[in-house]
Amino acid sequence: MNRVLRALLIILYFEMGALLLYLPWTNFWEQNYFLGHFPSLLPILLNPSFRGFVSGIGVLDILLAFGLIRPRPEPPRVPSR
Repeated sequence: MNRVLRALLIILYFEMGALLLYLPWTNFWEQNYFLGHFPSLLPILLNPSFRGFVSGIGVLDILLAFGLIRPRPEPPRVPSR
């Protein structure tokens, strides 16, 4: 994989994970577009279990970013004839 693409993916996954980890526990989560226009989503989106689920996805994204930082072993080369 290209180094620049890999670095961009690491940054993207880490930032997205940090956002998903932090956002459900802020006031912004409680005052958003969807809750104002779809009040039936209120019990679901404000449920602590759902917030924890979203934060868990954020943790997985951060772990994915750290996993991309590790160098991958190169596949064995087949000797040519």
